[in-house]
Formats: sequence, C-alpha cells, structure tokens
Amino acid sequence: MKVVTAAVLIKSGKCLIAKRPKNDSLAGLWELPGGKVEPGESLEACLKREMLEELCIKVDVGRFFYESVYNYDRGTISLQAYITTWVAGEIKLLFHDELAWVDNTTVDDYIYAPADIPIIEKVKRHLVV
Repeated sequence: MKVVTAAVLIKSGKCLIAKRPKNDSLAGLWELPGGKVEPGESLEACLKREMLEELCIKVDVGRFFYESVYNYDRGTISLQAYITTWVAGEIKLLFHDELAWVDNTTVDDYIYAPADIPIIEKVKRHLVV
C-alpha cells in the first residue's frame, strides 16, 4: 500500500483544491494537493516537501484530519489528510493544471479523484457557509 499525504488548506472559509495534469492517470480530476511519502520520510515532512515542490509555498502541518483508503487498478493507497496553514510563498502551478478555492456553495461543482471524495465530504462540514 502506498502512503500519500493531502493538505486540507483552508483560508477565509475556503479550501484549496487542485486539478490533476493532462498526462496523469487521474487527469482532469480534482484533489487536495499533496503527494507520495518517500522512504524514511515522515508524513508531515512529505506534505511540507510536496507543497513546496508542487505549489512553491511553505506550510505548517497541523493535526491529522482524516484517512481515506482506496483501491485503484494500479494499487491501494492510504491518503492521509492533515490540516495545513500557508505560511510563506506565492502559489505557482508546477504540477497541477488548475487550482480553485472552494466553499460550501462551490465544493460540489468539481469531480474529485476517488480517494479524495471521503476527505472532501468531511471538509464540507468544516467550511463556513
């Protein structure tokens, strides 16, 4: 099972989501940003690295939020979501095709990667109406 991290980055009542790139097996689907944990790396270190590599921002990783386990055709992943806080940098798209800030009125307007859906459902309960 691959362990993957996801950032629940909420700012002003909105959560950051990202669209997978065109050349990806999950192309066009939306997700919480994050990525695969490297050998010997903590989940928190992974999330900090991934946010810097993919979005050019530094984050503080807070409390564990939720785990989603999903069986894709290519293998099972354990998606570990953490509350994160944006502390420095300006967002730049280095991996994803698009970004969006969603709230309770817009979160359901997107099609999410299957592993992200249970986390997004929980995120909805934490967004300000």
